[in-house]
Amino acid sequence: MATIRDVARLAGVSVATVSRVINQKDLVNPETAGQVLKAIEQLQYVPNAVARGLAGKRMGIIALILPDILNPFFPALARGVEDVAHKQGLTVILGNSDDLGLKESSYIKVLKKKYVDGFIFASNTIREEDVIALRREGIPIVLLDRGLTTTACPIIRSNNREGAKLAVQHLLDQGCQRIAHIYGPQEFITARERLLGYEDIIGESQGFSPSLMVPGHFDIESGRKGVAQLLARHPDIDGIFAGNDLMAVGALKALHERGIRVPEQVKVCGFDGIGLTEITEPELTTVAQPIYEMGGLATRILLDEIESGISENTIMELDVTLVSRKSTQRGQN
Repeated sequence: MATIRDVARLAGVSVATVSRVINQKDLVNPETAGQVLKAIEQLQYVPNAVARGLAGKRMGIIALILPDILNPFFPALARGVEDVAHKQGLTVILGNSDDLGLKESSYIKVLKKKYVDGFIFASNTIREEDVIALRREGIPIVLLDRGLTTTACPIIRSNNREGAKLAVQHLLDQGCQRIAHIYGPQEFITARERLLGYEDIIGESQGFSPSLMVPGHFDIESGRKGVAQLLARHPDIDGIFAGNDLMAVGALKALHERGIRVPEQVKVCGFDGIGLTEITEPELTTVAQPIYEMGGLATRILLDEIESGISENTIMELDVTLVSRKSTQRGQN
């Protein structure tokens, strides 16, 4: 990788002059500035990492990239990040990637030039080459929730497989005998692990069929459509485990529209523990992730690396908790 000294040498100027051009702090002769910019382009020099080194101090800014701010799970995650960051005097820049790799790469490119101290990604589309490139430039990065499995940086997520097993076992304990699963996008590791947890409990049971599993997209509408598919295939289902709370809310809506009583005829359990589950009718049983705590932990780990320059590249899976509410209450069927 080119250094600021390489740029200075090619442009025939001092390192201080290159720094002034980059930071636009002092007036530089236009002709000289042109030479510096030409050298930067020719060498494909990325100024931010070296500028940070020259300054010898933090910029006090971290970037948080989320896939979908409309999903109530992610604002709670962002709040955890923001609260810890603000206590340490840092500013958080928020980006919404819409699970688009190109948009995410664009954020990385732009924010690096803004001299952010580090990145937190809750993303399925972050590429390993982007992670490695950031690490090579000395920029700390932490992956949250949906992130890929890599040894290049710390990863924090909940124990999704065990959480799914908790949900399904709870439905069995409440008397369900025919439990279906609306699963999330399988490109998300969280969705894959929850489906595997469902299969761990139900897969070997008598009467299990793959047709008891239908796809969803982690949104309300796909939960509604999932129920329609399930009832067309198996009108005798008496339990539904939805791969996230939004799909569970959609399932509640679809059952209500068909006059199917919850929990008397069908019991429903979600996953995440978002606030919306407390205001549905009936209130929704869910496997609650420590969402706020996950965001705070990611920030503390990022700040430790910013301060020390040392990265603990481990995968941390946090415990989840079953929150039992009326949507799975045992009663007369």
